[in-house]
Amino acid sequence: MPAEETAPPVTAFMLIKTKPEWLAMTPQERVNAFVTQVIPAIKAKTTGVRSRFYDTEFYSTRVTDVWVWEADDHDAYQLLIDALRETPFWDRYFEVVDLLVGAENGYARTYGLDPVASITT
Repeated sequence: MPAEETAPPVTAFMLIKTKPEWLAMTPQERVNAFVTQVIPAIKAKTTGVRSRFYDTEFYSTRVTDVWVWEADDHDAYQLLIDALRETPFWDRYFEVVDLLVGAENGYARTYGLDPVASITT
């Protein structure tokens, strides 16, 4: 089955590290901060983005969390980053250590090949 011709979504692995202000909050205060400060800013700036959040602090000291974002296209991703930078998330609650951005199975699309993966669905 050849790779489909539509543009793949943009996937970003945002490697972040908690900052003291975030850690000083209670768990409920952290949830409230996301719900009242971060999520509304994202919704106001862009559509077509989805996320998953992974805790990594028990395996890494450099990166405490990985926030995986999927955006329908590069414009949606750019608007997402612009929105996050205007909230306390960026550089106040978290340090953005690195951003790894790619398109799933990009090589297969480039060369017209079927994706090679260890698990297929």
